[in-house]
Amino acid sequence: MRNLLKKYKIYPSKRLGQNFLIDKGAVKRVIEAANLQPDDIVLEIGPGTGVLTIELAKRVKKVIAVEKDQKMIEILKETLKEFENVEIVQEDILKFQIPNGAQAKLGRVAGGLESKLQIPNYKVVGNLPFYLTAPAIRKFLEAKNRPKEMVLIVQKEVGQRICAKPPDMSILAVSVQFYAKPKIVSYISKKSFWPQPKVDSAIIRITPRQPAPYRNEVSGAGFRERFFGIVRAGFSQPRKQILNNFSKRLQLNKEEIKAWLLEGEIQPSQRAETLTIKDWIKLTKTFNFKYGS
Repeated sequence: MRNLLKKYKIYPSKRLGQNFLIDKGAVKRVIEAANLQPDDIVLEIGPGTGVLTIELAKRVKKVIAVEKDQKMIEILKETLKEFENVEIVQEDILKFQIPNGAQAKLGRVAGGLESKLQIPNYKVVGNLPFYLTAPAIRKFLEAKNRPKEMVLIVQKEVGQRICAKPPDMSILAVSVQFYAKPKIVSYISKKSFWPQPKVDSAIIRITPRQPAPYRNEVSGAGFRERFFGIVRAGFSQPRKQILNNFSKRLQLNKEEIKAWLLEGEIQPSQRAETLTIKDWIKLTKTFNFKYGS
């Protein structure tokens, strides 16, 4: 890999969080976690030099490799030239428009052309830098055409936070678990990457709930916005009791908040990190009923 990067006069970008996976054993564990089938379509986030892409392409029908760094495109065209089932798209994944299962423009491909492709029932695989983890996951979980599964490499601590249970919940954990069931599959040593990062990583599998939970609520799409508004209020000062946080952020008196919490079988003295997803959903439903949307 170092020789390949040297050939193209490319150096890993700290700004883009480029730490390339070089451990074959770790690549194998990612592939196993994705439970790939011959008919699968995989959207890969940040293929880098194509180490993981090659293994994906050997096993699935189609790989859409979305790479932001223009410099990496030339390398990918070389390392993936023998695979006709790989489409390289130069795009920022946060700006990438996910087709709704029908033909749609994907973006600029390796040759500078526009691509059109159907991607129903797809999977997402990727090695995510820290700054991209939360927004990328939420982008796909909130999409109309959501993936049937996501298998991602993330920082170990971030993976643990995503998969946390009460009493160790966070806004990140609630944001992911509202939409999906996350699970840590295994851990990867920092020595498995080049350049070597400061921390170890985790392979996490995220399985979206079917159908998306907020679409079944009587409040419609507005339920999601109300849900996250209440969650943000509850976590506004994580070390404080939820009664005080809600009273301040929702601009209601403490007696109203107390009655609302007790109706949901939540003690006013609890902290936000102790609440389950079901607790937050229950609070959102009763808040809409009591105070309107």
